[in-house]
Amino acid sequence: MSQQAFTLYVDDLFSSPYSMSAYVSLKEKAVAFDMQKIKLGSQNYQPDYRERSITSRVPALTHGDFHLSESSAISEYLEELLPPPGHTALYPADRQLRARARQIQAWLRSDFMPIRSERSTMVVFYAPVKTPLSIAAQQSAAMLFQATDSLLAEGADHLFGAWSIADTDLALMLNRLLLNGDAVPEKLARYARLQWQRPSVQAWLALDRSEYR
Repeated sequence: MSQQAFTLYVDDLFSSPYSMSAYVSLKEKAVAFDMQKIKLGSQNYQPDYRERSITSRVPALTHGDFHLSESSAISEYLEELLPPPGHTALYPADRQLRARARQIQAWLRSDFMPIRSERSTMVVFYAPVKTPLSIAAQQSAAMLFQATDSLLAEGADHLFGAWSIADTDLALMLNRLLLNGDAVPEKLARYARLQWQRPSVQAWLALDRSEYR
């Protein structure tokens, strides 16, 4: 089944954090895939795309005649389909650490609305904004910093000893602030910068966004 073709559907601006997460997962697994851009607000509501995604959101993955949406579900599917050691691990091998990585992914997707609202990923992939963080966003950032500091061992490059997709997802949340010039503790800033240098992440950053700038 893994020999069937993969197609990843992403937003046409290449700005969705969830599209990025799924893209990085595929890159890490080192499998060939096609990528289709979807214009949000129009194409994602077309019947043919809704049949693939169910949620009418990005990303969506097609693998043969199987269709799947939601980035964390895509990462978990790829991990089971293309497991280590033959392919790069997306999640820790230890059951409890793996659960913790999934917890972080779920937390990042369900929380931090003030940060996501005031520091959208357009800040990360296009240009910073000058508006100061609101009190609510500052409180949200403080919670993010405290939790990340407790999860990340002093001097560690990754959350769980080796890279996992949770590192990329968490670094993106931190980079909403860091790349906008907002204050981020140095320990966490170093971690976010390091994650940004991973080749799979660099491949996403290198996608052509020139027509939208």
